[in-house]
Amino acid sequence: MAHAELTEVAAGEVNQPPRRRSFLVALESLLGTLVEIPAAVLVVAEIVILFAGVVARYVLLQPLIWSDELASILFLWLAMLGAAVAFRRAEHMRMTAVVANARPAMRAYLDLVATCAALAFLVMIAWPSWEYAYEESYITTPALQILNSWRAAALPVGIALMALFALLRLARAGNVRTVLAAIASVAAVIAAFWLLKGALKPLGNLNLIIFFVGVAGFCVFAGVPIAFGFGLATYGYLALTTSTPLMVLVGRMDEGMSHLILLSVPLFVFLGLLIEMTGMARAMVAFLASLLGHVRGGLHYVLVGAMYLVSGISGSKAADMAAVAPVLFPEMKARGAKPGDLVALLAATGAQTETIPPSLVLITIGSVTGVSIAALFTGGLLPGVVLAITLSALVWWRYRGENLSHVTRASGAEILKALIVALPALALPFVIRYAVVEGIATATEVSTIGIVYAFIVGFFIYGLLIYRNFDWRRIVPMLVETASLSGAILLIIGAATGMAWGLTQSGFSRALAAAMTGLPGGSASFIAVSILAFVILGSVLEGIPAIVLFGPLLFPIARTVGVHEVHYAMIIILAMGIGLFAPPFGVGYYAACAIGRVDPAEGIRPIWGYMLALLIGLVIVAIFPWISIGFL
Repeated sequence: MAHAELTEVAAGEVNQPPRRRSFLVALESLLGTLVEIPAAVLVVAEIVILFAGVVARYVLLQPLIWSDELASILFLWLAMLGAAVAFRRAEHMRMTAVVANARPAMRAYLDLVATCAALAFLVMIAWPSWEYAYEESYITTPALQILNSWRAAALPVGIALMALFALLRLARAGNVRTVLAAIASVAAVIAAFWLLKGALKPLGNLNLIIFFVGVAGFCVFAGVPIAFGFGLATYGYLALTTSTPLMVLVGRMDEGMSHLILLSVPLFVFLGLLIEMTGMARAMVAFLASLLGHVRGGLHYVLVGAMYLVSGISGSKAADMAAVAPVLFPEMKARGAKPGDLVALLAATGAQTETIPPSLVLITIGSVTGVSIAALFTGGLLPGVVLAITLSALVWWRYRGENLSHVTRASGAEILKALIVALPALALPFVIRYAVVEGIATATEVSTIGIVYAFIVGFFIYGLLIYRNFDWRRIVPMLVETASLSGAILLIIGAATGMAWGLTQSGFSRALAAAMTGLPGGSASFIAVSILAFVILGSVLEGIPAIVLFGPLLFPIARTVGVHEVHYAMIIILAMGIGLFAPPFGVGYYAACAIGRVDPAEGIRPIWGYMLALLIGLVIVAIFPWISIGFL
């Protein structure tokens, strides 16, 4: 995503006066620091407040009635400041498959168009967000007895900061002609839609195609960050075809971003970074390697198993891959594995582990559909095992002739030592799952327990006794990274919630329900169509926005046609995972290539075999509901 900034600079650096450029860079850096520091502090504050609530409730038996309310107030500020940090760092999720194949000059132009489109949305939504914050001043919070506008003010502040960073990016681009061309292009499209306002209203539901397919699709493929593409489509639909006050859109965005269950998103992201930094993931991988490193394809089995275990801790695919790949890849390459095959398997295991709790996608489904998160956490374990088996079968076939004459089998003493070293790390995913499934703590609360556990174990056991690599200087960058990634995710959820509300109000959900329930073949056809749809959606939108957009529409239909909601959740999550990690559009595949430092072209051929193995596993999960719901 920093690629966008580099391209902009490359396109126009020659026309940029050095003194002016250095001033703009210094100004942006200063403003960035002023936003990053409070964002990092808010992550720490959320951890402390929620863990204090857990201790007060379960240890002291004196619950803090204000803890959840204060956490909710700070959460919206964390989301919006995190979104501003992500905007400044060019880390908002976007599809770059089309843009990346353009010529350098066109790529620079499209990157500036993406910035201008995002700026246009921010400018148009600024006043409605201010109105919304003012209206919230008439509401007083029940526990703390403060005006709710203190919480809602995060929306206009975050929007203003993102707009400011967008302006600085445009000013820093340097090539005035390209900048003006990008601004003129976006302004011309907005003006054309505004002039056609009178002709759009009589079109009725055809506007759904124009805005939610045409505008949103064009924005996504043009490289506009997904959250802003969704926002532009919804804003245009409401402003040009309905009489709905635009403040309602801000309210729906606030509603989507403010579910307290989503507070587990930044906490699990930070937990994933923490276990990677402390060496806990390294210990788990070393133990698995001591068990299987001597068999043909052994380290590939270790990669599959390690991703399963690590996914149970971090909930973030990028964190999972970053924790496992650097530990395994050097030895796997030394044994003759091709880099393309390694990133192909890494991407496939990313898709395989999407259902492993505490997956952020599981938490999102529970938030937007009302399905029990404890049930989702229980149901997600076996589907991941089924896909691990199908991947392992392909690994066995591909590496059945591997030469291991130079590999020494680990002795019993070495395996025992590796187990002892890994035990504190291996315990963490089981503690997390047990606490949620048994109802001891919510998904949000258990994330704070995991962080405290990982911090103590990582510092005292791995940091001081075993690896001695605990680096306090990495804590602040990790907190900033947590805020940035969380802000990017939460802004997408907010924008997708607004789009889903617009679709629902238009009557689209009723038409979709009628069409899906009327499919010949009943539940089998419904599941087949859902798999196809979510493979496509996963490749374009990634998992979370697709779930927020279509989950509230499709889960009631699933219940109507007799599909258990947990079983349906597993099917669509795995389908989205296949789309997310499948080239040429799946951004997860390119993330795997970036983490493995491998040219994406090298993994294109080997990954299709793994995708086929995943698809076979998905079909098995779909045919046998017991795999998902047998232990509920």
